[in-house]
Amino acid sequence: MDHHTHHDGTGAAHDHDAHQASHGHGDQHAGPVTWAAAAKATLHCLTGCAIGEILGMAIGTALMWSNAATMVLAIALAFVFGYSLTLFAIRKAGLGLKSAIKVALAADTVSIIVMELVDNGIIAVVPGAMDAHLDETLFWTSLLGGFVIAFLLTTPVNRWMIGRGKGHAVVHAYH
Repeated sequence: MDHHTHHDGTGAAHDHDAHQASHGHGDQHAGPVTWAAAAKATLHCLTGCAIGEILGMAIGTALMWSNAATMVLAIALAFVFGYSLTLFAIRKAGLGLKSAIKVALAADTVSIIVMELVDNGIIAVVPGAMDAHLDETLFWTSLLGGFVIAFLLTTPVNRWMIGRGKGHAVVHAYH
């Protein structure tokens, strides 16, 4: 007997696995999560974060905003662009806007938070990086170096989350 199928009282069969998959509730992975899959998820998230972060840092620095205001703008744009890339992909797959927003929030929030903490933490602790200008090597090396370290520290977090059906695993149902 198939224990995943039951009748709903109207005589129609209801398949639990199909229902869960269509709503993103089921087990989102089959077997162990590879480092390559975790790195791919991290790189996807990092792309959006980097676009927002670079744009925010460049705008704030060019407008000579305070360090705090520049960092707030950069972090806000990192979230906007990080979520936007995921939203674009899952909307393209046919998911409605409200559902797509929920999936993007579930998929990327922890990853973006970890990346932003690491990246901005590095920029904050590198001597002179917060005061460097757009035409200085220190500005770009600290920013890009922060991305590399954020990638290296976020990949294990994403691997752990994907292995538990969380984070980027939520998006896999829509690829």
